[in-house]
Order: sequence, then structure tokens, then C-alpha cells
Amino acid sequence: MKPTTAMVLAAGHGTRMRPLTADTPKPLLPVLGTPLIDWTLDRLAAAGIERVVVNAHHLADLLEQHVSARTRPAITVVREPELLDTGGALVNARAQFGDEPFYVVNGDVLWLDGVTPALTRLANAWKDSHTDAVLLTAPTARAYGYHGAGDLHLDFVGHVAWRHETEVAPFAYAGVQLLHPRLLDGLAAKPFPITDVLRASDRVYGVPHDGLWFHIGTPDDLKRAEAELIDLGFHAPEAA
Repeated sequence: MKPTTAMVLAAGHGTRMRPLTADTPKPLLPVLGTPLIDWTLDRLAAAGIERVVVNAHHLADLLEQHVSARTRPAITVVREPELLDTGGALVNARAQFGDEPFYVVNGDVLWLDGVTPALTRLANAWKDSHTDAVLLTAPTARAYGYHGAGDLHLDFVGHVAWRHETEVAPFAYAGVQLLHPRLLDGLAAKPFPITDVLRASDRVYGVPHDGLWFHIGTPDDLKRAEAELIDLGFHAPEAA
């Protein structure tokens, strides 16, 4: 299957990123000179995504001005008068997605692909007869800047089992997924996390990321990510 639509979740306040997010939406914070959201939009365009929905709330004018300047993919901005969290945001934009699976990407994630692009691997793992969602998962032992207890386990076929409160899990949800819009049908556009819906389904699978994934939650995380990228051979563009 080959998705053609995606949503980038970009409405949050980025509280842990203050003071950087006082006058800049978190998805517009630059990493080596390129805003976080453009790292994502470039990958979506390369994967053949034709249209992306971006939700906006905090400093929405700046975010909309930035993404509207792009030519690929085509972008629709959906403004939220109040924050709806990840689940409510998706329900609020449900009419944009039709009836086929679409990508959902957190607006502040940063990943580097392995041999096969992560978005392609998610699409290849999709089996519509028994799939509601396929999540990109990051092995916690190789996740830059991540210090949590993990989010989930995967069995030998990739079926997801969510971590219990007292457990440690080997994989973190990487903020990238392929989701069927039927999961949103009948739900109200009110604040709730999409993980509430995913946890209620027994048709959720995960794909371990085989490239690099960076957890960027604070200004220090941002600095460390840039330093790691430079060590890996990436460089900031030269000033014009």
C-alpha cells in the first residue's frame, strides 16, 4: 500500500523548550539551520505524500506562514482555538483523510533513515485485514536523548503490548505512525491522547526503527542532537 496523505501534529506550546518557544513554535526550531518540521515534510515529500494536514495553535500565524511557503507537499493548515491533544486534533481533522490509512507525525520528531526509509517500512508492514495502526518504535538503548522507561513491547510478528506502569519496555513510540481513519469515527473532537485509542485496539503493530532517532524535549536536547549530527558528518548550511 502507498499512502498519499499525512498529518503533522504541530499545535503544542513546547513548554519544556522555553525560552526558545516564547516566540517560535517548537516545530520551527532549527536543527543545523533547518526547522524541525521541514526535516519531516521533506521525508514525507520523498515518500510520495501529496497532501499534508498541519494543525496549529501556539503562534499559529508563524507556523502557517512558514509551511505555506512550501511547494511540496501541498499543505492544509487546521487551526485549533483550543489545544485538543493528539487524539482530539486527529478527530478535528478527520474529514481531511478520506478512508485510507495516512501517516501521523509529531511536529517535533527528528529521525534519520536506515537502509530503507522508515515511512516505507511502515507501509510495507500494513496488512489491512488485521491492522488499525503501525507505529515506528525506537529501541530505547539507541535513542539519543531518551531516558524514559519505554512505551511498549513487540512480539515476533510485531504486535504491540503496552508497558505496564511498573515495567521497563525496550521500545519507545517514535512519534511516527500509519493510522487507519476508522479509529477516529464516532469520537468527539475534545482533548485526549491518540494513545487512548491505540491502547483499546488489538490491531496495533510496531516496526523497530533501524536508523537514528533523537528525543528533543529541551534546549539541551536540541544542542546535543546538533552535536551528534555534526559528529555523524552533518553540517549546518553556510550563511548566505
